[in-house]
Amino acid sequence: MTGPRFTPLVESLPATVPFTGPETLERRRGRAFAARLGANESLFGPSPKAVAAMADAAAGTWMYGDPDLQDLRTALAAHHGISPAQVMPGEGIDGLLGLIVRMTIGPGDAVVTSDGAYPTFNFHVAGFGGALHKVPYRGHHEDPQALLDRAQSTAAKLVYLSNPDNPMGSHHPAAVIEAMIDSLPDGTLLVLDEAYIDLAPEGTAPCVAPDDPRVIRMRTFSKGYGLAGLRVGYAMGAEDVIRSFDKVRNHFGLGRIAQAGALAALADQDWLAQVRAQVVTARATIATVARDNGLTPLPSATNFVTIDCGRDGDFARRLLAELLARDIFLRMPGVAPLDRCIRVSCGTPADLAAFAKALPQALTAAKG
Repeated sequence: MTGPRFTPLVESLPATVPFTGPETLERRRGRAFAARLGANESLFGPSPKAVAAMADAAAGTWMYGDPDLQDLRTALAAHHGISPAQVMPGEGIDGLLGLIVRMTIGPGDAVVTSDGAYPTFNFHVAGFGGALHKVPYRGHHEDPQALLDRAQSTAAKLVYLSNPDNPMGSHHPAAVIEAMIDSLPDGTLLVLDEAYIDLAPEGTAPCVAPDDPRVIRMRTFSKGYGLAGLRVGYAMGAEDVIRSFDKVRNHFGLGRIAQAGALAALADQDWLAQVRAQVVTARATIATVARDNGLTPLPSATNFVTIDCGRDGDFARRLLAELLARDIFLRMPGVAPLDRCIRVSCGTPADLAAFAKALPQALTAAKG
């Protein structure tokens, strides 16, 4: 008796989990975390109107969701002033990234990203046999010119950039991104991950013509809208690019509850505005806690603050372990020199008070 015959590519890949979830860590530890501040979820929750819409939709889940996603596409198009043919919802940005890689990348095709940037994108590229080419960050920021230079030298089919950035929380103003798009090599598609754009300062989102075939923009309901557990994101791009998703996507991937929740969340912009205000307050609190403990908070355009621990990655990993031991769930960048930092999601006053209490003890233990 034999097992399945995997492709040579799959046989060659390790069993990889880009992120170890807090639930996995809690099972290993045998107890829950006191503060869940590592996954950049919105601890302020979703709009009550979205919760009500999802509850109302629950009785109808004997039916599949609309495979054309018509209501959600129409609402998103109206929100952004584009055509429904220029927007495609999907199972979070992660799912959409997998689809765009599947559509464009074959074995050996060049893809450019930053060393230390979002690992799930790299996971998809490896899964389809693409050749990843990485450039270093410049300080706390991804380096658009270095990405462009590497794309030119490798004839890259895709360039990935997140703005605002994960894991550092930094951002480039719109003009920088617009200049980058205008300088893309012919045949290179910019995958612009804007997961945190709802929480960024005015002037961060670039002005991109809806029919520009050089860029595809990724947005999500997981961050500002507080619907991470629902897995709803969307891509915006030229009609020909968006139409191609229909060739490979799971047409029933977004169920009725997900579509109803996203629609109601999008309609409640007042809720998003008050979440933004709470994020600003929380960022200031985290920065104060960091400074009070001799650490350096980095400027953030996201719902988390990256804290420079002032030493090397080994020290930051010890500090992270000590915080986990004190029931504070955090994460950190994984690549040097970014790994000198830890990363703290914005949370409620109670969450941040727990972090503030644990940090001095964890620092003492990490130094010892």
